[in-house]
Amino acid sequence: MTEHKPLVLGWVMGPIGWILLGALAGWLAGKVFTDGERPRGCLAYTVIGIVGAFIGGLIMTLIGGAGVTGFNLYSIFVAVLGSIVLLWIVRLVRR
Repeated sequence: MTEHKPLVLGWVMGPIGWILLGALAGWLAGKVFTDGERPRGCLAYTVIGIVGAFIGGLIMTLIGGAGVTGFNLYSIFVAVLGSIVLLWIVRLVRR
């Protein structure tokens, strides 16, 4: 018999949830952290957001918080934070 834990903070995310969260977070990070370049495409924003969610989760774990917890506002914040860090690192490497 499998035990189901109640989900308090949001929806459990499958692959589609990660893609949607990544696309939203990548797009928001692109709007917040503009680098004067042309706008990126939908695929680029999605990849930036998914990688950013991973980076944001690592950052939050290091400072004692929770990483991405589901499809909710907190997880979007974490993913956008990580995406901004990712874009900042990419900007430093390109110089």
